[in-house]
Amino acid sequence: METNSTKQIITSILDNDFYKFTMQHAVIKKFPYAKASYIFINRGNHQYPEGFAEAFKEAVNEMAKLKLTKAEKEFFRETCPYLDPTYLDFLQGYHYDPSEVEINQNGSEIEINISGYWYRTILWEVPLMSIICELYYKLTGTNRESSDIIVEKTKNKIENYSKLGITIAEFGTRRRHSYDVHQLVVQTLQKYGKGTFIGTSNVHLAMKFNTKPIGTHAHEWFMFHAAKYGFKMANSAGLEHWTDIYRGDLGIALTDTYTSSVFFEQFDKKFAKLFDGVRHDSGDPLDFANQTIAHYKKMNINPLSKTIIFSDGLNSEKVERIAKYCSGKIGISFGIGTDFTNDVGLPAQNIVIKMKQALPEGNERWTDVVKLSDEPKKHTGTPEMIELAQRLLDIPIN
Repeated sequence: METNSTKQIITSILDNDFYKFTMQHAVIKKFPYAKASYIFINRGNHQYPEGFAEAFKEAVNEMAKLKLTKAEKEFFRETCPYLDPTYLDFLQGYHYDPSEVEINQNGSEIEINISGYWYRTILWEVPLMSIICELYYKLTGTNRESSDIIVEKTKNKIENYSKLGITIAEFGTRRRHSYDVHQLVVQTLQKYGKGTFIGTSNVHLAMKFNTKPIGTHAHEWFMFHAAKYGFKMANSAGLEHWTDIYRGDLGIALTDTYTSSVFFEQFDKKFAKLFDGVRHDSGDPLDFANQTIAHYKKMNINPLSKTIIFSDGLNSEKVERIAKYCSGKIGISFGIGTDFTNDVGLPAQNIVIKMKQALPEGNERWTDVVKLSDEPKKHTGTPEMIELAQRLLDIPIN
């Protein structure tokens, strides 16, 4: 008979990306009555085996038992002084509510819908994706490479990155092969990446291996702002609220919720000076570097005083190309995900969970939300809402 320990895949409430907690903190302060819904998107058309949904539900139900420990709360208090003590008290009392997650399976396809108060549902995305990946490999009976090979691969990667004179963070929670592989990777990066490895997006592993949790905000922050304030105000309102809360901390802005070209039109001198830099998450990275450098120069800001965080599907070859191109032009750093945590000799999952609708306080009806990436294939939302956003923002319709 299966035991709870084999059903439980997520074992810490902090086994999540840092930006989920920083956004949750912001949502509680700014939008405590807002609601949100999310949907699973199977970009890779992966086929899930019979019984997958039931195993998935069991793992999700186990998450209701997770609680923030005193040691975890203390780690947050010491590491992140910009998080209010009231928020840390809230998080200590928070628990996942599996009734917010609806899971169905139709043949080899799975459907996942999440709905509820935004401040609660915001934490579901990353651990759910981690569970999907880990269960997929378990239930399809695939065998990964040995731990020794994974360690050697990771060691070689970080040592090569060190030779480039750059800094690297690990961003691979969502599409990791498994928790065990993820832990092995961060441990190896910490051991061999001195001066190059600067932290991980995973708060639990940051605490476990005494490194820095890395992250600021995600697309959903700006997607919600469009539902509340309109597409034309989404970027500027989202940035304004972020600075209201964090007062200069967590100063990397995400650019591509409604294409980076639209973002930079609204990233005025105030924001350009206040934020430490921007994050690249779609489209050609060298074109983005040129666009960012030109924008800072237009604002009479030295690009070398700012940083681009590159985080879009990176591997060693892409990182080297970007690093050499940007050298001496602008500050750079890299967030590498799947190439660290799912480079185990098996095809990686290509899946996402995205906000689908938002219900701001005072609204009577749910509003569809969209993401208009710099890579059109990564757009999310209904065709009608995508077209509306493109027309309102003067974005060419492909």
